[in-house]
Amino acid sequence: MSNKAEVDIKDRMDEDLEFVLLCRDGDVDAFEVLVERHQKKMLNIAYRMTDDYEDACDVVQEAFLSAFKSIKRFRGEARFSTWLTGILINHAKNRLKQVKNRSHHEGISINDTFETDSGSYNIEPQSSEIPVVEQLMQKEVQVQVQKCISLLDETSREVVILRDMQGFSYEEISNILKLPDGTIKSRLFRARDALRNCLKKVLGDL
Repeated sequence: MSNKAEVDIKDRMDEDLEFVLLCRDGDVDAFEVLVERHQKKMLNIAYRMTDDYEDACDVVQEAFLSAFKSIKRFRGEARFSTWLTGILINHAKNRLKQVKNRSHHEGISINDTFETDSGSYNIEPQSSEIPVVEQLMQKEVQVQVQKCISLLDETSREVVILRDMQGFSYEEISNILKLPDGTIKSRLFRARDALRNCLKKVLGDL
């Protein structure tokens, strides 16, 4: 990791911690700053986990509410985003249990624009410089990737999303899932293999 990247991460940690401390003193406006800063990433993870936009929105709302209620228990030993992601994952698991018998998911493209109280954004925005045909091809690949992710078992889905799609370190994932590195790496190996096999069926050799 470059020195600049390390500084950027440290700066973000310091910025988050500043607002966390204000939240612990009852400053609601400070928590709104944290919500605005992290809601896009949390929605991305929640959608990847649930494969349903409405469920993902509910999960994110529940996670932020839980984080606000328990903010005094955050000790700053990990990044705020890591701590928040652990809360989100637990809520996503609970939601998956609730909808386990749901027979049909009305999925949406992961590139559709979503409206939120703070404005519109894409979960994974496309570059306008990419030719239209190439954008359509990439969009179809991403849709198929999400379909394959939704077919993974819960534990496999978690590690792929956190490691390969969100870029969390093994140490951070260990903190989020409360699992040793070895277990995470083993699950990730199996998850990647299952995902690769699924994508080969729908997209051909990769």
